[in-house]
Amino acid sequence: MSKLTTSPAWQALAAHHREIAHLHMRDLFQQDPQRFEKFSFESGGLFFDYSKNRVTEQTMQLLFDLARQSGLAERIEQMFSGEKINATENRAVLHTALRNLDKNPVRVDGDDVMPKVNAVKEKIFQFSDQIRSGERVGYTGRPFTDIVNIGIGGSDLGPLMVCNALKNYGHERLRMHFISTVDGDQIVSTLKHLNPETTLFIVASKTFTTQETITNARTARKWFLDRVGNETHIAKHFVAVSTNAKAVAEFGIDTANMFEFWDWVGGRYSLWSAIGLPIAIYLGKHDYQDLLHGAYTMDEHFKNKPFEHNLPVIMGLLGVWYINFFDATTHLVSPYNQALQRFPAYLQQLDMESNGKSIDLDGERVDYHTSPVVWGDAGINGQHAYYQMLHQGSQIVPVDFIASIEHPEIPEPHSTILMANFFAQTEAFMRGKTAAEVRAELDKAGITGPAQDALVPHKIFEGNRPTNTILMQRLTPRRLGALIALYEHKIFVQGTVWNVNSYDQWGVELGKQLARTIEHDLTTPGLTQTHDASTNGLINYYKRNVPR
Repeated sequence: MSKLTTSPAWQALAAHHREIAHLHMRDLFQQDPQRFEKFSFESGGLFFDYSKNRVTEQTMQLLFDLARQSGLAERIEQMFSGEKINATENRAVLHTALRNLDKNPVRVDGDDVMPKVNAVKEKIFQFSDQIRSGERVGYTGRPFTDIVNIGIGGSDLGPLMVCNALKNYGHERLRMHFISTVDGDQIVSTLKHLNPETTLFIVASKTFTTQETITNARTARKWFLDRVGNETHIAKHFVAVSTNAKAVAEFGIDTANMFEFWDWVGGRYSLWSAIGLPIAIYLGKHDYQDLLHGAYTMDEHFKNKPFEHNLPVIMGLLGVWYINFFDATTHLVSPYNQALQRFPAYLQQLDMESNGKSIDLDGERVDYHTSPVVWGDAGINGQHAYYQMLHQGSQIVPVDFIASIEHPEIPEPHSTILMANFFAQTEAFMRGKTAAEVRAELDKAGITGPAQDALVPHKIFEGNRPTNTILMQRLTPRRLGALIALYEHKIFVQGTVWNVNSYDQWGVELGKQLARTIEHDLTTPGLTQTHDASTNGLINYYKRNVPR
């Protein structure tokens, strides 16, 4: 057994779980009329209710004990102060420095990084202002109307999610496009509708060698030159977010239009860096700064609040409670706000790439679950798809419900119906429906006797399904910034408890390495025989049938 699972705090939680696992939330609410007040609070413009969880005050204290035993307070201090907590890559983890709004220095290897951070930020603001105002134009003098971001992973998911979520704040002239997959259908179908005279391409790759991104960038470059014919115009229509000035210049991009970021910015945490250039262009300086401000507010909350009133700490520990003591291996994020439809996909990378680890910081294999499978979609759509499994299936799936109170531009009765469903689902997951309640309903409907007896088991809902509820007055840049930072820090809390490195991602490398070998096999005549029988067979089947 591991040090974690044999530790006093873990063993105390295991014993506590055996004592309370049978308790139903219905009874917990009935026993304590103040439960909602005890298990809810507001921070950073986000109201958080965790009263519909299978916890008591004792549960929470034991979870806080686990956090303290794990050295969470010390780890928080280490992260914010620039210590190299990404041990396997010997790097600091300082996405928080990118939204740092105070005057205090943040040091890496003794150097204050804030002057460089602020210089790049100012460069982003100047560039975005020029695009938005029409001062910076294409090769024919026309202002830009379409911005195409070419990236993958964190260079795509963050900017895409934020621009979609805050489209009500976007510039009315600008249309945002995001190209990520190497499947050519995405870029071909996007370029088909664009005018090269008014299109700006952002190529986002730290090394400027990422295969998918550079393949798409070259396709975009060829499309542009086929219509324009003059390579000198590339400098006006392509910019880079990278650190490889040589490769950027060879591509034809003016290095004055290269926006830098640093190795202490993890890809999935990089929307706060120059990777957020499309966000700044779309939203403008004021709203982009509001996004940063919201995240900074949550950073300060996380850094300074005691665990008992610390939103990311509580969210993270509740996740540990279900993953490790109830064997809940998946986690649903269900936003009842269409603008946040891409938020679950963003969180998939943020969470699963961070904590999807089976080796701890000591190099030992863990004997407990780490990251859950994170999934989700807009809540109303989910109700007519997978909520059946959530209500009556055999697995416990904790759910985060997210909604805003104000829905600008949405007419009634849409908002009222939306929020009625939102509140009803959290109640239904908690309460369920007993056999007695089902029989009373069937009696009222005139279904009695054997017909009722046969139907009752199918209409029972066990309830006792845990949910968190996050409410905000309105989805604004500031509140979205706070929401993103909340989940970032929640993931850090869980990684600290599990003693894993939340900031490397070696698991994405093997498939890429094999793909380079197979790419050569696919273009080499004759049978491939260097892999296992299945892979050889599939490659050779493909080669026999691919059109020539």
